[in-house]
Amino acid sequence: MKKFAIGCGVLAVLGFIALCFIAIAGGSYNRLVRTSQAVDKQWAQVQNVYQRRADLIPNLVATVSGAANFEKSTLTEITAARASVGQVKLDPNSAPNDPAKLAEFDRAQSQLSGALSRLLVVVERYPDLRATENFRELQAQLEGTENRISVERGRFSEAVQLYNTTIKSFPALLYAGMFGFKDKPYFTATPGAETPPKVQFDFGKPAAAPAPAKP
Repeated sequence: MKKFAIGCGVLAVLGFIALCFIAIAGGSYNRLVRTSQAVDKQWAQVQNVYQRRADLIPNLVATVSGAANFEKSTLTEITAARASVGQVKLDPNSAPNDPAKLAEFDRAQSQLSGALSRLLVVVERYPDLRATENFRELQAQLEGTENRISVERGRFSEAVQLYNTTIKSFPALLYAGMFGFKDKPYFTATPGAETPPKVQFDFGKPAAAPAPAKP
């Protein structure tokens, strides 16, 4: 009888330990789900702000193309860059697990940022165009969108960092891989990436006088 009581006591202790482990594992698993969903949610935000920029570009191109003698090669470049972004197909609601695909997406977006910056620099040579209300409105929207892109990319990296840390922490590291929780890639920063393309102009500055002709 005494041995039976001891055996029951041991089983009770083991059962209690097992229940504690299950509770801890369950809580850890739920945290994995939450952090993974947070990454996906933030990825959707990143996609939204990039799409906002892409939606503004056709109006920008249509506005500046109306200027007399505007550099057509600049318009061609930004149109091609926008098209290349659309060729990179990623799920807008689920963060990519493939670093190569994220890098491809980031390269395309960087090319578009560069083309957009060059177009806006060229616009400086057209004071009449810069003075139009439509262009001013587009400039303000683009400036806000570029700043938003920087903010949302930063939040995405924070969400990925938390998720990657969680799957490598005990006890999640014991079973995260079995349930399909794997590392998610970050955006790879490039020199100057922390600064959005400059889209703010000095509208009050008079146009530079033409250089005198040489005798």
